[in-house]
Amino acid sequence: MTKDIAEKPPAPELPKYLREPLENQSPERLEAVATYAAGLAEWKRRQRQEELERRRAEEEVDEEDLEELDEREISTDPDDYEDVPTSGAYITVKTTKETGEKSYRYFYWQWREGDSWKNEYIAPVNPRE
Repeated sequence: MTKDIAEKPPAPELPKYLREPLENQSPERLEAVATYAAGLAEWKRRQRQEELERRRAEEEVDEEDLEELDEREISTDPDDYEDVPTSGAYITVKTTKETGEKSYRYFYWQWREGDSWKNEYIAPVNPRE
């Protein structure tokens, strides 16, 4: 009586240079790699979160700016913007161009999406009268 050997699990979409060496390892070494990979992934998540918090603390506008937007009847509620997520987004000021004495500064929503930063225009900091 022969036992059926279970099929090898399907491989994730990994580059060949990673997948093939793994397939040649012992179960014990694969478990060590899996433990290391899980720990490394968690560390990278924490690093990304710390970077997000640091960047937000540096760039987020203060209460005075938020009050100014409110006085100009410009919404600071992410729900009022089509692509802005309701959590994790914050308002920042970006300088898009500087020429001599003049700089062009704008309010933007900013948030993290995966490994990249996204933003959406809100209004100029100093609107033309």
